[in-house]
Amino acid sequence: MNFSPPRLSASVRPEGSLEVLSQLEVNALLDTSARGLYSLFRRCALAVLNCGSDTDNAREIFETYRDFGIHLLQTNRGIKLRLENAPASAFVDSRMIRGIQEHLFAVLRDIIYVYNEIQNSTAYDLANSSHITSAVFHILRNARVLHTGMEPNLVVCWGGHSIGRNEYDYTKEVGYQLGLRGLNVCTGCGPGAMKGPMKGATIGHAKQRIGSGRYLGITEPGIIASEPPNPIVNELVIMPDIEKRLEAFVRVGHGIVIFPGGAGTMEELLYLLGILMHPQNREHVFPLILTGPAEAADYFAEIDRFVHATLGPEAQNFYLVIIDDPDTVASSLAVAMEQVRAYRYDGNDAFYFNWRLFIEQTLQQPFKPTHHAMAELNLAHGQDGYAMAANLRRAFSGIVAGNVKEDGIKAVEKNGPFIIHGDAEIVVAMDRLLISFAEQNRMKLQGDYSPCYQLVS
Repeated sequence: MNFSPPRLSASVRPEGSLEVLSQLEVNALLDTSARGLYSLFRRCALAVLNCGSDTDNAREIFETYRDFGIHLLQTNRGIKLRLENAPASAFVDSRMIRGIQEHLFAVLRDIIYVYNEIQNSTAYDLANSSHITSAVFHILRNARVLHTGMEPNLVVCWGGHSIGRNEYDYTKEVGYQLGLRGLNVCTGCGPGAMKGPMKGATIGHAKQRIGSGRYLGITEPGIIASEPPNPIVNELVIMPDIEKRLEAFVRVGHGIVIFPGGAGTMEELLYLLGILMHPQNREHVFPLILTGPAEAADYFAEIDRFVHATLGPEAQNFYLVIIDDPDTVASSLAVAMEQVRAYRYDGNDAFYFNWRLFIEQTLQQPFKPTHHAMAELNLAHGQDGYAMAANLRRAFSGIVAGNVKEDGIKAVEKNGPFIIHGDAEIVVAMDRLLISFAEQNRMKLQGDYSPCYQLVS
């Protein structure tokens, strides 16, 4: 007999954003056809309400709550959402937890804005690099997360949602040390290495009597179900796809810390290396630290070997590996913030949005990991390092899709694993790295891992 989590029905009003909607916006949300927004909104809303879930299989989550319904109501006092058969864990004494309520309406705000002002607007040509960056800026501005008058102090923390207890505790300690130094935290907003730094930073901020601590979470519809926003997030943004999510991180962040993770974490690292290795960014100041507890030393050594084998020794110069030393991680970033400030000031660039960072269009265009697209990836030597990094990023993005995203899981079940071709040295390095991730249970939260890919040289 299958276990059915408790459910609850309730009505909720806006908390934090989007108190009113136009009739056209309401009609778009009520449209249940393939072109309508209802399905997207329902999926993202369920993900937010399912905070704390112990599964990262998006299809399993949607199947478990297949009777979940969400309805938009127009009232004299504005809008209201009627929820049916929602996860009871989102409520306390039949009242929705306030942070989850804020997240629910942040989803509504961003889905409506992207649909009306970005995707269906003639003002943006989303095949144009500068227009893509402008779209990212406007989504963030509409979400009110771009704060003028603030010094560089936002540290982006990347890492896996499926990590062990020691690694999770380490991410909390790093976050605590960041908080003690008045630094704020931005993550992918999910569990594991995305939650730990925020949790630690809340204590550091409290000890320093900092009441305005920022815990910014940036996600996207394809990943939100497997990585639902954790309750500490006090600023949530839903970007339309993974590429704009990644660009949002590097535009708003002033430095990045990478904790242990799986294929998704490698996608993030390769994305950033693809930017930093580009000749137009050679002088750009953007601190990058890879860190974890003592037992993660072999993990980062394996990543370092992979980077050397695929991108060359030059790529290894763009990051610093610090093992089992949260204090040094935080103090290094505090010093680096002054360098970022000087660089931005001298270049007359904003502190709240990194306009000067050049991002190749190949890193901005959405990559749909079909079997054909995965098989056509160029993973051969003889191309520029930043181009190789971009192609490797797409390969890992496809593996993430096959692991946890509903569409990717269905595609693999229907057509078999993704076939990834590449030069022998690159394939061997990828295979070794991915096997180590699987052996360390970094690919899935639960159950045995069945690879969604096949590497061929």
